[in-house]
Amino acid sequence: MNKDDKIYVAGHRGLVGSAIVRSLQRSGYTNIIGRTHKELDLKEQAAVREFFESERPDVVVLAAAKVGGINANNTAPADFAYENMQIQCNVIDCAHRYKVKKLLFLGSTCIYPRMAPQPIPESALLTGPLEETNEAYAIAKIAGLEMCKFYKRQYGDNFISCMPTNLYGPHDNYDLSGSHVMPAMIRKFHDAKINGVPSVELWGTGTPLREFLYVDDMADACVFLLENYDGEEHVNIGTGKEVTIKELAMTVKRIVGYEGQIVWNDKMPDGTPRKLTNVDKLHALGFTHKVELEEGVRLAYEWFKENVDSARL
Repeated sequence: MNKDDKIYVAGHRGLVGSAIVRSLQRSGYTNIIGRTHKELDLKEQAAVREFFESERPDVVVLAAAKVGGINANNTAPADFAYENMQIQCNVIDCAHRYKVKKLLFLGSTCIYPRMAPQPIPESALLTGPLEETNEAYAIAKIAGLEMCKFYKRQYGDNFISCMPTNLYGPHDNYDLSGSHVMPAMIRKFHDAKINGVPSVELWGTGTPLREFLYVDDMADACVFLLENYDGEEHVNIGTGKEVTIKELAMTVKRIVGYEGQIVWNDKMPDGTPRKLTNVDKLHALGFTHKVELEEGVRLAYEWFKENVDSARL
């Protein structure tokens, strides 16, 4: 990529997209464009084509998606499948039609089978049944990364894909009806601390193992791949380290400063028992993460406190 390339970041105000914009700016890219949902509905094919016709971006980062936690995925699977596939089809096809030099598609590690080998290698894709609680989102994301592969094979388009692990950090979603586990914990412990609530309920048993990556590390990895990778196979982005949900809860509780009790509601779903990415491929390319979990949670909580009035609550 050239420093003056026009780079369109779809989803530039979200957790992922805003971090990628920050990383691009740190790396010296100055011609970055984005559109809010009100300005451009990526589900509308005609509007997306009109945007590409007028703006002619050189590079596209597809970080826009309908996302949510277990509850949101369980209650609206059709919406998650349909809306994400609409977004992906429109943007990826327009990137081809308007001869974009490079496109990066961001997936999610939920694309892997529920009982995938651990740590999960890129080759585990499509080797077994998916986790039911986020199956619709996973299928949509699989369709997106396969589209990138097929456009590369048929047309020679330089479309690449990456699979970030569980992300957290600035601009996360703290709405408890649709948030992921990390922001949900931060919000619950913070609210309980402020309001003097003696206990906080968390879903499941706390036993599942999860990997967490600070979002600015993910963004730096994305920029690294844009600059250094042109392969057909997607690339895992993660830390290669895992903690139980209980261990995570104790870390968040300590950093927030909440002194009450944790009550585990084991009638609620745990999700996949374990999900750890194999990041050997990313490391071999020359990239490793910098922010460890303790520091990352502290940074995320500081951002939440400073932006509570404008955060997605």
